[in-house]
Amino acid sequence: MTTGTGTAPSLPPGPRRSVELDRDEALRLLGSVPFGRIVFTRHALPTVRPVNHVLDGGDIVIRTHDGAALTAHAQDGDGAGVVVAYEADVIDPDSRLGWSVVATGYARLVTDPAELARYRALLVPWTGYAMDHAVRIRPDLITGVRLTAGA
Repeated sequence: MTTGTGTAPSLPPGPRRSVELDRDEALRLLGSVPFGRIVFTRHALPTVRPVNHVLDGGDIVIRTHDGAALTAHAQDGDGAGVVVAYEADVIDPDSRLGWSVVATGYARLVTDPAELARYRALLVPWTGYAMDHAVRIRPDLITGVRLTAGA
């Protein structure tokens, strides 16, 4: 990668390494940021959408609208839901240090009116769409890495 001047960006001196995070630390970091990316299958191909989220008892909750592909998939999925991945990160573009977390599990449409009302209060949409639905992701697998300076 080069900068607009044609020179490579400078990085802080020293080696870097990737340190795996345990489940609790990965969830803590995921809960510390408001945005991430949901990955699901659409027309047999992977689809990625940026969304905002809230962490609720280890589950990731996002809001969706009627026309959203994920809303339809989560509705049409059998009782188990549909397989998705959710990724969030904070990586400094200059130092290239930070962290990344990926949660993989089943997404289900929230159908209980009381739960839906609670998520509507907790999670304000960041787009102009009327977000009338919520999708809960129950992660089965959570992986994460911290990118650190050091030997």
